[in-house]
Order: sequence, then structure tokens, then C-alpha cells
Amino acid sequence: MTYRVTLIPGDGIGPELAEATTRVLDATGIEFEWESVVAGEAAIEHHGTPLPEGVLESIRRTKVGLKGPITTPVGGGFRSVNVGLRQALGLYANLRPARSMQGVESRYEGIDLVIVRENTEDLYAGIEHMVGPDAAESIKIITRAASERIARFAFEYAVANGRHKVTAVHKANIMKLSDGLFLESCRTVAAEYEGRVGFEDRIVDNMCMQLVQKPELYDVLVLPNLYGDIVSDLAAGLVGGLGVAPGANIGIDAAVFEPVHGSAPKYAGLDKANPTAMILSGALMLRHLRHPAEADRLEAAVREVIAEGRSTTYDLGGSTGTAGFADAVIARLRTTVGGRQG
Repeated sequence: MTYRVTLIPGDGIGPELAEATTRVLDATGIEFEWESVVAGEAAIEHHGTPLPEGVLESIRRTKVGLKGPITTPVGGGFRSVNVGLRQALGLYANLRPARSMQGVESRYEGIDLVIVRENTEDLYAGIEHMVGPDAAESIKIITRAASERIARFAFEYAVANGRHKVTAVHKANIMKLSDGLFLESCRTVAAEYEGRVGFEDRIVDNMCMQLVQKPELYDVLVLPNLYGDIVSDLAAGLVGGLGVAPGANIGIDAAVFEPVHGSAPKYAGLDKANPTAMILSGALMLRHLRHPAEADRLEAAVREVIAEGRSTTYDLGGSTGTAGFADAVIARLRTTVGGRQG
């Protein structure tokens, strides 16, 4: 079977990462047909928008997208393409695994966390306006339907992947209605999984402290949009940073897989960027396409190359370029059963 996948190379270092990642994915032995489309800064010049309708049409058709990093201006400029994709395509679940990796410098060992973030509402719904000339107001939206949906996603993920506990993260002690509704919804769903998956809840500020002090106590975390954005980066920091942190945005009818680091325009074209996060996002895509064995092989190949330390990129202390790292992963894949030669 050949999978047609929408490829969004992105801005800055994105095209280099996309080229490396597609080569690695092609080497798994699974057949892909890459439908490349342009979004981000490169799309503005030709389409007048960073998110042309053709990009959305392509993903609606293929059902699967692989995306490189896209620049999001701070303050002014266009709104985040990432947020636009999630809202337009109903990609309600953001999945961010954070797992320690030998060869990646970190203050911790043995981290194995999964962050599940609600992707469509909360303060990221984008309902904000000025209140007079010197004040602005943003409206936080939390609904029972979206909260129960993301909680169920977290519990189903736990069941499917042999995880043992889901922790709901909130600020219901202060925002008793909005975060209170999120927590109530999580508790309602948790009752359906009693005896199969454990459940607890934590206040978000305490959760951040707990993750720094004793991250080994936690497994799957489920959070509203804003907290999920912050805590997922914290979790990535526990395992070495965003350069090794994969991401997925999953909905009912489509899914988009992406690294969550920036586009680093000053490194564009220099063959220095680390493609690990995008390659591991590709492994998440393989799992989504129901190829867990190939995903395991790919993740193992990446981890082995990094642990060996001979073909790592500059940020990991090596001198190998983006393309060279991909070559090393491909070579490792071809030493395992099922690797495609050629």
C-alpha cells in the first residue's frame, strides 16, 4: 500500500529537515507519495496568506500531513499557522511524548512522559479584543464536550500503549468554573476506565514543580490548551530540549505530525540543523498509520545513532550535518530486518 501524505516543508531550516525526514521514512520500506505544499512566510508572497486554502484541501484529501517548523511572529504579523491548521481541521488532540535518550545531555534519566493537550479552545480560541486604548481582554473557553473528548483520547492512548496512569492538570482552585469544568469532565471519563488506568489530578503550578522534582511519578498528563503548551515544553526540557521532541496533532478526520521547535532562519541552508524531532514525529505518523513495528525500528535507529555519538549534529556535540545524520539513521535501518535496500 502506498500512503499519500501532505508535506509542508515550512520556513527556515524546515525544508532541510523535511528532506532528511522523508528520506528516512522512505527507507523504512513503507511506500509514500509526498504531496508538497507551501505554508508560512513563503506562502505570503504568492498567496497573500501564510495558510492557503490549498494546504487545507490537501490535508483533507490525504488525511495525513507532515510539517516542518513555521515562523510565527511575536506580537504583530500573521496568526500562528499551527493554530490555524488545528482549528480548521479539527485536530483536537496534541500529543507530545518526552522520553530520555542516551547521548542527549540532560539533568535527568529514565524520563518517559506523554503530554496530551486539548488543541481547539481555552485562551487559544483567539477571542480577544482591546478594552479601550490601554487594556486588552482574552476570553477563555472551556466546554464539556471538548474536555471529555481530550480526556477520552488520553485514556484510550494509555490503554493502547500500556500506560498505567492519567493525571489531569488544571487550575480549578482559582478558575472554578472553566478549569472546574475541565476537571469534572476528566473525572467523568476516568470513571469509565476504573480498574484499567489510574487517575489523579494536579494543580498546574504544583505539577510544574513535581515534574522538576520527581518526574518518575508521572505517566500520561492531560491538560487544557494553554497549560498543555507550557508543560509540554517543560517536559521536552527534561529530556534534552525541543530538538529531540516529536509532536502530533490528531483529529477525527485528519492528523498532522510536526516538530515543535522553531524555524531557526539564521541556520537555513547551512546543513547544521538537527532533524531528530521531525524524524521522530514521522515515527508517530507511522504509528498513526498502524505500522508500529516500523515505528519501533525507526525510533530505535535514531536512538542508536545518537547513543553511538559518531554521526550526531552540532547541537548534540557532533559535527555531522542534517543530511549526514539522516544517512546514518538510514544505514542503521538497513541493518535491521525489513529495511529497504536502495
